[in-house]
Amino acid sequence: MRTTVVLAALLSTAALSAQEPSFTEAEIRAILAHGPWPTPMTTDPSNRVSGKRAALELGERLFFDTRLSADGRFSCGTCHVPERNWTDNRTRGFAAAEASRNTPTLMNVRLGRWFGWDGAADSLWSQSIRPMLDRRELGATPAHVAELVRKDEEIACRYRRAFGAAPSPTDDEAVLVDVAKILAAFQETFESPPTPFDRFRNALARGQSAFYSDAAKRGLKIFIGKGNCSTCHSGPNFSSGEFQDNGFAARGRPDPGRVEGLKHVQASRFSLHGRYNDDPQKGVRSVEAQAEPGAFKVPTLRHLMLTAPYGHHGEFATLAEVIRHYSEQGSAKLAPLRLTAQEQTDLVVFLESLSTLSNPWRPEDHGRCH
Repeated sequence: MRTTVVLAALLSTAALSAQEPSFTEAEIRAILAHGPWPTPMTTDPSNRVSGKRAALELGERLFFDTRLSADGRFSCGTCHVPERNWTDNRTRGFAAAEASRNTPTLMNVRLGRWFGWDGAADSLWSQSIRPMLDRRELGATPAHVAELVRKDEEIACRYRRAFGAAPSPTDDEAVLVDVAKILAAFQETFESPPTPFDRFRNALARGQSAFYSDAAKRGLKIFIGKGNCSTCHSGPNFSSGEFQDNGFAARGRPDPGRVEGLKHVQASRFSLHGRYNDDPQKGVRSVEAQAEPGAFKVPTLRHLMLTAPYGHHGEFATLAEVIRHYSEQGSAKLAPLRLTAQEQTDLVVFLESLSTLSNPWRPEDHGRCH
């Protein structure tokens, strides 16, 4: 009996070894397109304090300051927890009340083109305004935020250091926008560390070898091939930054997604078409005239091991469930992939290789303002 079991194990191992993948030239090019990582740091021309040390230091303080909320109980860090990859691991966000969608990670958020699951903001600073005013989140008003900035000596001092002038004594909305830009300057520093995939990818670029499991390699071949995943999850950040119907809405939570987000950004006075855009060239991206119902922003796959549950409504508790959805159900534009059980497992192993379990962010004591 023992001999039979051992023989079966050897045959299984041999079968997997026979599946050890090799990559074609086209596949290698597709793999290399997902790097190098990290990408070069850039500043946001629409935000005049983007990249300024004084702004990100104040942004860090305000991000965790519960006084920004109407009742003094919540902060940005309530839902965007550093140790949880800037998410909260809830099905839907919850502060003053339950939000309608899952809390997206802020990791690598500076690389976005649109912000929020529905792209209702076209800049990171504009997106930072919404949770401050949303009654389900911080529930504040422009007057509340402006009063905190003007009356707290430490914050007012750091504001002057960042902007070179005191906050407006009368224009509450202008101060609100400046606080959002300070928060954005801090969020721009959130960057996930290199991963096992990056080490493999970089070695491949040099024509060298690096340890990477056969299962991860098989999953990678599916990702860039049969699964066609890299069409949407493209580039170094594994996201096109655009919007797709992933079929999740069919699970019983109707949500117009990008349709409503597009209406919001077109009507917002905080968009890049408005007066708060600091870009001296006033260059603004075009806003498409149409949007697909049920489409949502393609999320980054980096560091995703720490961001469960998955989907804009937190529909899926595990990566295996996400893969099973695409394999068995697909979406309006994506036919079911019909992956075998082994292929699904390999794809999960590859996705796991896009994460490290370390927390790259550490709070710093920046001292008092003088």
